Amino acid sequence: MKFPVPLPLAAITGLRRQAWVAALLGLTALVLANSATAQEALRLSIRGHSLRAEVASTADARSIGLMYRKSLPENEGMLFVFPEAAYHGMWMKNTYVPLSVAFIDRQGAILNIADMTPLSETSHTAAGLAGYALEMNRGWFAKQGIRPGDRIEGLEKAPRGR
Repeated sequence: MKFPVPLPLAAITGLRRQAWVAALLGLTALVLANSATAQEALRLSIRGHSLRAEVASTADARSIGLMYRKSLPENEGMLFVFPEAAYHGMWMKNTYVPLSVAFIDRQGAILNIADMTPLSETSHTAAGLAGYALEMNRGWFAKQGIRPGDRIEGLEKAPRGR
């Protein structure tokens, strides 16, 4: 199989050069957006159960979430930080790992927990004004005996939602 030899930028002229630069900038933006999905991680605790949560605090990071991943370690998940408390909803479009989501109010209390099906566009909605959502492997909350009303410790370290 032959691969085309890349042309130096100086050899590309006019519209071809503009298109090439636009494509390069688009690719760079895509890479940056994907790397923004897990800018940081927090240690959280619920009823003595410790977990590591990647943080999704920007609109881009929240929109990508855990999409396209094939697995998630047992005590790891993703914390979605919303800019405002509302009746937020979560779905599983392009998400292969079966997940459970806990919707959490600004004080750290779990409002409700929902099990979600991979690749489904069914929306699961917070039972109250949620400032956060925590996704874990499906069944993780039940296995730990975690229920609505339980409080999550460590949320004060989360960045503000943007």
